[in-house]
This record gives sequence, structure tokens and C-alpha cells, in this order.
Amino acid sequence: MRTRFTELVGVRHPVVQGGMQWVGRAPLVAAVAEAGGLGFLTALTQPTPEDLRAEIRHCRELTDAPFGVNLTILPTIDAPPYAEYRQVIIEEGVPVVETAGANPVDHLGPLHDAGIVVVHKCTSVRHAVKAQDLGVDALSIDGFECAGHPGEDDVPGLVLLPAAADVLEIPFIASGGIADARGLVAALALGADGVNMGTRFLCTQESGVHDAVKARIVEAGERDTTLIFRELRNTARVAANAVSREVVEKLAAGARFEDIRHLVAGSRGATVYETGDLDAGIWSVGMVQGIIRDVPTCAELIERIVTEAEQLIAGRLAGLGAAG
Repeated sequence: MRTRFTELVGVRHPVVQGGMQWVGRAPLVAAVAEAGGLGFLTALTQPTPEDLRAEIRHCRELTDAPFGVNLTILPTIDAPPYAEYRQVIIEEGVPVVETAGANPVDHLGPLHDAGIVVVHKCTSVRHAVKAQDLGVDALSIDGFECAGHPGEDDVPGLVLLPAAADVLEIPFIASGGIADARGLVAALALGADGVNMGTRFLCTQESGVHDAVKARIVEAGERDTTLIFRELRNTARVAANAVSREVVEKLAAGARFEDIRHLVAGSRGATVYETGDLDAGIWSVGMVQGIIRDVPTCAELIERIVTEAEQLIAGRLAGLGAAG
């Protein structure tokens, strides 16, 4: 199944495992790469740039296939050393970088000079057009269904993707609400060149999160997420649990970020993934958990998605055309 995106990044299938904090580590990324998809290590999961270098090398020990690194640029007072992380990515010869969180303009020159393909994540058409004008090579368009930060426009993928396709010239992949072949076929029909999945890859054998987290995703429904930080205009979609409910209640009552900082600390989310204590902190998960019902290997998952997508295109959809 070749698309503009698979040709750009040199993979067999238009299926991407996006960068996920605390999750995008070498065993998962290498498994995706070996299965013919594109996996992303998450730079800021690693405590230092040199730790990222070690993780890239570990991934290379596990696969010869292409993989990338996610570099999320967060607006924060005490910013990580982004330039140092970027330099490690360049020195280690990583072929693809996924940028997210803020304008990637400061990183494009050095990355492109090194021959690296830059895929930028956006949650709106206007931001996608701006990123295209800046010179990124491809885009990941996130619908409102997605885990993490869906933006402030609340536009779901069924509208956002064709709206993006109408104005973009560079390849883009669809993110948010996708877990199976139906999502891949729909994304391609709406104009995307592939799909990016987070929650679905979170719930695979090679994902390093605790089995209790995977079991919760399998049993959860599409309504079992919570939107937090709405009042702060920094909306995030996370699992519905005791902590996310407390955050929503406090903000609705007029609390400031300083009042809830201790509840939403990233270290507490990491504890959820490490220990399986689902109420230890907030943790990202998408509405798509409502259609995830197993914990396959990455190879089984990607093979299933691609095979069933081809069957859908050649079977049911072709049959509808013939019936017409």
C-alpha cells in the first residue's frame, strides 16, 4: 500500500506510531519499524540528550528499518535543551523527525541541512498551512478525538481531514480516532496519505506500559476520557479517573494552574504507566479506546490493518461501486 508518505519516509505501510511521552521507547519503535510502519522515539522521555543518543543506538540494535524521533517543543519557563536534543538526532543520522507543540521554525534549518524529513503535528488547517509555508516536508493532522492536546477548535477528523486535503500540497497523515483498517481506509478516502496512531500502539505487546493500563484501555468505552485545562485554553484529553475529575472540578471552581500543578505533574503520569495504579496521575488516552479490544504484537496489528484495509477496498467498497 504505497502513498506519498511511504515514499517520502521509506517505509512499507502508511501506518505511524506517533511520539508518546513515557511510551515511545526503543522496543516499541523497533517493533513498529520491523513490521513495516514508522515508529517515533520520544526525545523528552529521555532525561538528557545523551540518554536520547543511547536510546537511538539501542533502537538501531533492534532494527535496520527506518524510524524517527519526536521532538515536542513545549512553551515553558524552564525549557529543556532542545538544541542539544536536536544535535544528537542529527549526529546519530535519524532520518525523520516529528515536531509538535509549537512552531518548528527554529529547528527546520539544521534538520533540513542534515537531510532529515520533518513531519509537523497540527490540530487545525490554518496551522497546517503555516507549517507548510515554513517548509516542513509532511504533516500530521490531529482531530479532536485524539489523546493529548487536540487544540482549541474542537473539530473532529471527519471534517478536519478533508478540509486540510483541500488546501495542502504536501503529504499528511491522519491522527485521532484511528485503531483499525476502517480508520486507515477512511483516512485515505478523506485525503490523507496514512495514519498516525497513539492509543492503539500504547495497547500492544511491545508497549512498555503496565499491563493494568492496557487492560483498562481494552475494557474502556469511547466516553471514558476527560478534557482538562479547558479554562486555560490548553485542552488535553486524558483518561477519566479520580485525578482528572478533581482537576476539572477545581478549574471549574476558579482554581489557577498553580493550584493544580501537583495533580498534573508529568512524573505522576509516568507512575501510572510504570506501576499500573490508574489513579496515580493523569495519563493520555484517546476516545478510540472504545474500539480497542485486544493487545496484539505490533507485527500482528500492522499486518491486520493493512490486510483488512486491502480487503475493504477490493471487497465491500468495490462491490458498492459495482452495485451502482
